[in-house]
Amino acid sequence: MDHSVTLITTIAAGFGLALVFGFIAERLKTPALVGYLFAGIILGPATPGITADVEIATELAEIGVMLLMFGVGLHFSLNDLLAVKRIAVPGAIVQMAVATILGMALASWWDWSFGAGLVLGLSLSCASTVVLLKALESRGFLETMNGRIAVGWLIVEDLVTVLILVLLPSFAVMLQESDVDTNVTNPLWQTIGLTLFSVSAFIALMLIVGQRVLPWLLWQIARTGSRELFTLAVVASAICIAYGAAVLFNVSFALGAFFAGMVMRESEFSHRAAEESLPLRDAFAVLFFVSVGMLFDPSILINEPMRVLGIVAIIIVGKSIAAMLLVLMLRYPLNTALTVAASLGQIGEFSFILAGLGLSLGLMPTEGLSLVLAGALISIAFNPIAFAAIAPVSKWVLKYSILARRYESRDDPFAELPMSTERKYLEGQVVLVGYGRVGQRIANSLNKQDIPYIVAEQNRERVQDLRKRGVAAVSGNAAEASVLIQAHIADAAMLVIAVPDPLNVRQMVKTARTLNPNIEIVLRTNNEDESTLLKKDNIGTVFFGKEELAKSMINHVLQRFDPQTRTSENQND
Repeated sequence: MDHSVTLITTIAAGFGLALVFGFIAERLKTPALVGYLFAGIILGPATPGITADVEIATELAEIGVMLLMFGVGLHFSLNDLLAVKRIAVPGAIVQMAVATILGMALASWWDWSFGAGLVLGLSLSCASTVVLLKALESRGFLETMNGRIAVGWLIVEDLVTVLILVLLPSFAVMLQESDVDTNVTNPLWQTIGLTLFSVSAFIALMLIVGQRVLPWLLWQIARTGSRELFTLAVVASAICIAYGAAVLFNVSFALGAFFAGMVMRESEFSHRAAEESLPLRDAFAVLFFVSVGMLFDPSILINEPMRVLGIVAIIIVGKSIAAMLLVLMLRYPLNTALTVAASLGQIGEFSFILAGLGLSLGLMPTEGLSLVLAGALISIAFNPIAFAAIAPVSKWVLKYSILARRYESRDDPFAELPMSTERKYLEGQVVLVGYGRVGQRIANSLNKQDIPYIVAEQNRERVQDLRKRGVAAVSGNAAEASVLIQAHIADAAMLVIAVPDPLNVRQMVKTARTLNPNIEIVLRTNNEDESTLLKKDNIGTVFFGKEELAKSMINHVLQRFDPQTRTSENQND
């Protein structure tokens, strides 16, 4: 077959082989994405047989990145982003700096130039948002606090990487290592200022203008009653805004699509928009992993095995340990630290862009791009294993490490209730786990009925805000006995778990039952299989999202047609 094939052939070959190898991977009890990556290797120019067009596959994958980030924005409000800013901003910046230094040290050991080491380190410092989102979604972690912290962390990384991409040509000229005409005439400070102004202008435009225009547009489209027109409006909004952000404001496609989704979230049709775009997001996400595999040259594993091992060690071990220590230093629980560490133990789309730009500027040798691709492929394939290891590793560390237990129970001003807490919050109260969108609504209802409650929340900043408003709240993971003890679970009347956290919910229930055998437990889940298992195990009163929505609508309809209600209405007439 010709080296360059048509668009249709590329899509057919990509989806067909991804289906075959994805199915084989699942049957072998490994993640399907490993099969997608292998399909890409088969289609790549480095292996014999059919060779797909790498450029076409890469552009199709870019559409997948746009749609996926758009979907994240639909579920990730500005308040969610601001809620994790105190951990995401310093954490992302420091972790990127550590990874960059490690990469530069490794490159120096190989006798690479300073510029090559800088590009290599930067390429290893930014994780793939696509890989993270697929991992969080598959495990139901996306809407948990740990998931929000991880997503917020990577959003900050993406913003920093956009700035780096704009500044790298200027650095190349300053280092005088580039033989390529970069057309850089502006001073560095001016370039930085223009970049920050462009990004700020785009964000302001989306928050001020887009927040009004997009919901209005969706409403007008929905009024036509055309499903395909509504789907078209959603997809067109995501791709057109992402493209416009890149062309007009030098913002990446991914970030442009993310803010488009975040703004569209204000519309009452946001849930429908998410559902309509889901099939396309999944399909193009598969093409992303296939395109990564197509760029990989397996010969690098044979020719430079030790260098590949060094790259993989920085990505999986160095970045993860740095992130974990940073999260622990910011007084977050071990489980959060392990989740963030697993989230960052891989690299992806921005790494390829950075390495490619470094290569075109003459900073990075050709071997460097191959090493980055090898590190990406191996780390992406390993990432699901890292996520699966979070629970057993956390349990093992806390069981056998005195230092870990001591660190977990360290002094935290928000981990204990103030001595001035009124007695009504310590006996017969409701212990409310989680203060997200669902938790806030429950808390508001409890306030209206004057029912005392204590909030247990992992986000320390949110606990701090609650304390300022006079709400009884403790910081920490409610799966740990110490947190529920501080919430006085032993004397509580009810435990309400308002977070969809399948990883910790059973441990919360077990701990609560141990400390208070007669406590009533109410919990939520977004997963139908999990709901069935929880009900079967008689853990408590389980509310499954779609099921409860149907019940509420049925109750409303039945109440409207209730004979007594209708008789009463007739008498009033």
